[in-house]
Amino acid sequence: MPLKYLHTMVRVLDLEKSIPFYELLGLRETRRSESEGGRFTLVFMAPPGQEECPVELTYNWDGDDGLPSDSRHFGHLAYAVDNIYETCQHLMDNGVTINRPPRDGRMAFVRSPDNVSIELLQAGDALEPAEPWTSMPNIGHW
Repeated sequence: MPLKYLHTMVRVLDLEKSIPFYELLGLRETRRSESEGGRFTLVFMAPPGQEECPVELTYNWDGDDGLPSDSRHFGHLAYAVDNIYETCQHLMDNGVTINRPPRDGRMAFVRSPDNVSIELLQAGDALEPAEPWTSMPNIGHW
């Protein structure tokens, strides 16, 4: 039986904070669905040219008491980037904490406003280790 990947869903508490975070990563809104009866909004975001690989942001209008404070049980979303150092610098310049800096020129982790762990991986070979990244400590957990 063939299987086709559709999307990954994460619950968010505030679309006004979550959407800009995923936009900083380079994702763009591809579609949106609102349900008055179900009292929720679904926002699908994907990298340009990869609309078949979206993350679904689910926002419950009446709040979401079931949203855990630490989403580690979920695992993480992973994205390849052209330059891990430039990507991390861009995120830092926009107020995002780099929880696991790319000390190895290969991998970094950040967290969304809803505590979803995001892994960033250098496309192709790792970059040469460079400052300030090689000296940066981990912050929190990832």
